[in-house]
Amino acid sequence: MTAPLLIGLLDSGLAPELAPSVAAGRRFALDGQGEVAAGPVESDRLGHGSALARIILEAAPQVRLLDAQVFLASIATTPAAAAAGLDWLVGAGARIVNMSFGLRHDREVLRRACAEAAAAGVILLAAAPARGAMVYPAGYPGVVKVSGDARCAPGEVSTLGGRQADFGAHPRPLSDADDAGRSGGASFAVAHLCGLLAAYLAREPDADHAAALAHLDSISRYHGPERRGAGARA
Repeated sequence: MTAPLLIGLLDSGLAPELAPSVAAGRRFALDGQGEVAAGPVESDRLGHGSALARIILEAAPQVRLLDAQVFLASIATTPAAAAAGLDWLVGAGARIVNMSFGLRHDREVLRRACAEAAAAGVILLAAAPARGAMVYPAGYPGVVKVSGDARCAPGEVSTLGGRQADFGAHPRPLSDADDAGRSGGASFAVAHLCGLLAAYLAREPDADHAAALAHLDSISRYHGPERRGAGARA
């Protein structure tokens, strides 16, 4: 029997009811000495990671999730903790890693972790703003940049192909309950794209990075940037 495709979530953890879809999980945070310490995951206090997981599983229910918890009390983490979580996901066998966040500054520790993950064949998806300054890890080479695109319904993709973003996807969660006061945008779009890509790779497990991106382009409903006056916010 073929092992299930493993999808890495670098986020706030997962709600207990998602446990049947979770293969493994670890929490990463700075200790009192400023070093990254790994420990058992806690329940998702923010709801963000759980909302992303539900989007992914809606599109690809057959996959299993790897939970790298790097957000605890707020949607904020350190580059070192994010890098440690990404390293763990790669070592645990993630085929795709969903990174629905953006840090303002380039940090070598996270840049190196992304480079090593990409070199290992892992597909990295990260949130990119629809406009303004680039954020990280989306700005690193080899990372697929995803923005929210108000043209896209659930299950639809846009090929943006610009400096700001590679692809766009639906910018909203599955339900209002998962919104938790957020306005939508790139963080949810990454998960929508991740789910579609996971469904493809579950069918085509031997597809490489180039084939995966070519598939997304082939199913894109829109090509070129969104030009509506009220687009989705990243």
